[in-house]
Order: sequence, then structure tokens, then C-alpha cells
Amino acid sequence: MEIYWKGHSFFKIETEPQKKQKVTIAIDPYDLSIGLKVAPLEADILLITHNHYDHNNKSLIKGSPFLIEGPGEYDVKGVYIEGIEAFHDDKKGEERGKVTVYTIESEDIRICHLSDLGQKELTDYQLERMGEVDILFIPVGGVYTISHKEAPGIISQIEPKIVIPMHYALPGLKLEIDRVDKFLKEMGIKEPERLKKLKIKKKDLPQETKIILLDYR
Repeated sequence: MEIYWKGHSFFKIETEPQKKQKVTIAIDPYDLSIGLKVAPLEADILLITHNHYDHNNKSLIKGSPFLIEGPGEYDVKGVYIEGIEAFHDDKKGEERGKVTVYTIESEDIRICHLSDLGQKELTDYQLERMGEVDILFIPVGGVYTISHKEAPGIISQIEPKIVIPMHYALPGLKLEIDRVDKFLKEMGIKEPERLKKLKIKKKDLPQETKIILLDYR
């Protein structure tokens, strides 16, 4: 499995759920008006967590992807996906509405994308549906999501093997959100591992939670 971060909350995942059958998954492509530059890409599956312009630019994804944009259970091309209802704020959606958190299972690895989660804590039901998460994509920039202060608590609830921060300030981004440095400081990490992409197999997963920063590319 290979994971690429395209900036903000946009990820590309390449996986082989069955031998010699590659499946490409795209999650939350953004409108280029947010200031980041990214080329269109082809995908077999497209996940949209909520209908905000920095997460729902379907036109950026080429081909004829299977579109998922809400809660439910899906089995597509050998990839098992579950959408779980969550909130964009800590007032049960009163301020910014709902989002969909996705778990993605392939190659015996379970990924969770937390969307624009605004809840300071996950509910028991949400945690039960998420199950044992291997790789967690978590927002850390604050303002529209949880911040560097709440993110460590969410990580403690989920206890993933790998944490990949997302939704934080980048050069050119026009959204006023925090840099990732604040999150790293909160987690007590001075020199995080930085990768252009995460190439991972089940046997390579660490025993204890590890933070990895992916290059925006």
C-alpha cells in the first residue's frame, strides 16, 4: 500500500486488495481557490467527507470513480469502507453541521480519515465502528476542526499505530489555520519522520504510535 498526501485533507491511496489488482482511492479533493496547487488524478474510488469547497472538488478526479459521500458500509473492488457520522464542531453540528469519518480496510490494514472533525471527544459508538485503526489521518490546524490541543486526546482514544497530521497551514494556503509545529510540540516531538510517501505493509506497522509527516505533493 502507498499513501500520498496532496495537501489539506486530500489523500491518494494505492492498494492491491487482491494480487495484481491495483485500486486507487482519492479522499477529499479541494477546490484550487484555497491556494494549493495539485494536478488532477485518476481514481477508482472517491470519498467525500462533507460538502465544503475545500473537500468536495469532484472535478479534480478523473475516470469514473465509485463515489461515496456519506455514512454506510461499502465493499468496492475488494476494499471495505465504512462511513461514520460525526460533527464539524463540538456542539453536535449546530455551528458547522455533520461530516463523515471513513475507515478503509485493504491488505489487512485499517485506515481512518477523520475529515473536519470538530468534536473534542469521540463517542463510544464512533470508536466501536472505527475498530482497531492502523493509520490515522487527523486534522490539527484548529479554527474549523480540532486543534493541536484536542488532537492528542483523540489519538489517545483511537490508539493507532501511525498518525499522519492533515488540515494545517502550508505555504500558499489561503485558510487561516495553525501550522503543524504546534501539534508536534504538544506531542513532544522535535524531529518527526518525514516522507514523500508512506509505503507500508501490515508486517511493517510499528508497535507503538508513531507520527509521520508526509510531504505535500
